[in-house]
Amino acid sequence: MNKSATLIIMAAGMGSRFGGLKQIEPVGPDGEIILDYSVYDAARAGFDKVVFLIKKEIEEDFRIITDGRYDGKIKIDYAYQELNNLPEGFTVPEGRVKPWGTAHAIYSCKDVIDGPFAVINADDYYGVDTFKVIYDELTREKEDTGVYDFSMVGFKIENTLTENGHVARGVCKIENGYMTDIVERTKIMFRDGKIMFTEDEENWEEISVGTPVSMNLWGFTPAIITEIEKRFSAFLRKNIDTNPLKCEYYIPFVVDELVKEGKAKVTALTTPEKWYGVTYKEDKQSVMDALEEKTDKGIYPSPLWK
Repeated sequence: MNKSATLIIMAAGMGSRFGGLKQIEPVGPDGEIILDYSVYDAARAGFDKVVFLIKKEIEEDFRIITDGRYDGKIKIDYAYQELNNLPEGFTVPEGRVKPWGTAHAIYSCKDVIDGPFAVINADDYYGVDTFKVIYDELTREKEDTGVYDFSMVGFKIENTLTENGHVARGVCKIENGYMTDIVERTKIMFRDGKIMFTEDEENWEEISVGTPVSMNLWGFTPAIITEIEKRFSAFLRKNIDTNPLKCEYYIPFVVDELVKEGKAKVTALTTPEKWYGVTYKEDKQSVMDALEEKTDKGIYPSPLWK
């Protein structure tokens, strides 16, 4: 069986001025950024190509960081999430600068994807085990049932929080090993010793320890790109007039529709890893401490890229 798989790293949210942006803050013992660890872990898990999804306007600055860094380790390609990459009949609303969302990000990679792929955020640390889990799922032998066979890796919610404020997570419902529902909760945090979320800043509800949440790590076949292409126009017709500057088309929207229509199933994978990220500036030290500890234990070499 073909063991080829691609990793898409969504980095189009980066601005043109890199100074101070959390995605390129040095966090490793030798100045590595979080992105470096994702590429390294993907390569040793078995992925043979990484696609950096960026904006054209930041390409020159981005390549200063990435060009030559991974030579001999893994193939690197680029795709571009541009505002004007829209279905026929649509134009960019005046004043729009915000990208069209994570589903549009995947759609923007259609010319460099020809097999199974995973997708992650550029500014999240996912951990060694996580990449092994998704790679093994993407490359295992699967029976053709006529239903799209997708996957996601869920983290235990307590492994994805910060002590320094609230976070947004996709809270998942799992039945018989498959994800049946995902709800985006935009404000989750530790509160009074519990994990709580709110939608209105007044009413708080508890989320149980161990609840699986999505960190935007999905496993797909190219069929998802076809589905996004078909559905994006309907999304724009519904939202572009009412919210022209900020409406976004997210991966969970598409996946949820396909599952509820019976066109896709999503295998729910799990990982024991702890997420790290610099959601708040106060988070940086804890990320640095964790990566230094992992390096001291031999999980990563120092420097990471020799």
